[in-house]
Amino acid sequence: MRVTEIETGRHVDLEVANGCFSRVTEASTVGVAGGWVLPGLVDVHNHLSLASPAGDHAEPGERVRASASLELALGVLALREPGSPDDTSAALAGEPGWPRVITAGRFLAPPGGYFPGLAREVDEAGLATAAEQEAARSGGWAKIIGDFLNEQRQFTPNWSAAGLTQAIARVHERGGRVAVHALCPAAVEDAIAAGADSIEHGWAITDDHFAAMRAAGTAWVPTLPEGGSNPVCAFGASMGIPADTLEWMRYAVDAQPATAARAHAAGVVVLAGTDAGQGPHGRIIEQAELLAAGGIPPRDAIGAASWTARRYLRLPGIQVGAPADFVRYDRDPADDLDVLRHPAEIVLGGQVRQQSRTRPPAGVRH
Repeated sequence: MRVTEIETGRHVDLEVANGCFSRVTEASTVGVAGGWVLPGLVDVHNHLSLASPAGDHAEPGERVRASASLELALGVLALREPGSPDDTSAALAGEPGWPRVITAGRFLAPPGGYFPGLAREVDEAGLATAAEQEAARSGGWAKIIGDFLNEQRQFTPNWSAAGLTQAIARVHERGGRVAVHALCPAAVEDAIAAGADSIEHGWAITDDHFAAMRAAGTAWVPTLPEGGSNPVCAFGASMGIPADTLEWMRYAVDAQPATAARAHAAGVVVLAGTDAGQGPHGRIIEQAELLAAGGIPPRDAIGAASWTARRYLRLPGIQVGAPADFVRYDRDPADDLDVLRHPAEIVLGGQVRQQSRTRPPAGVRH
């Protein structure tokens, strides 16, 4: 099958055998008729067990599979679940036919430091051990809730800077990585200084943080809300957050798309994540569109939801010996991001999962 890689624009001949790419060779421009391909879409912030299409009262396994099925139908072939109220998603990591799932175990927060019932609650003295445990029994990641609302309904760090640093260092010593939920300025700065591998949401990230993030290799997953700050502030108001904090939230969230574009231009790794679970599943394409609307070049915005995210998650792309995961389109989506909603073919592990045409390309099995 002769196709064009969306990332590089190069023309390649692909062959698949036994579920893996057996041939990936550069080709001439003559006879390029197979379309444009990428190694699947990636959602790096997706809570499969929450807000599932199966409904909140379904069994955990049913919830997770219903969410994963919806994502797969869009061409999401890999996702990271940075924290969960349970361990059910980890079961998908070993099952064929599902997106590549990288889990981070349970959310870690102090008592009262996150939404009730969602987190494994630990005090600061136990944080490093708990983070090590969660990373060891998950997909090599731990998720730490860096800040939450105090009694005055103001965002405040959940941990001391020293406690957070110790926990991240412990996970790193074991070869794992740590995602930190951080909204307020102090939590963002503590997470960067502590060497967090990714900052989730990061409302308070500014241009002043870019150099330190780039030097530390800290990625930013802004989880841009559709509708801007309005739904975020409406939710905050329902939680009794005072007016001055709501005003800061409005400013910070509305500034995020442009800040993310400047971060990308400065060399910070910016990745697309939906925060599905706090909202509906199946919205990764909207994240790419929001990143592009903020000023990230469209091809790079697609990469944030595909090849850049795969590399960051240490998953292979389109290369010989790698699992044959790819999505093919009839047109280049970098010219029109809406093309991402209309895949010609979705292939996972060499198996066609969805196809809009009657005849499959040679070398790919049904």
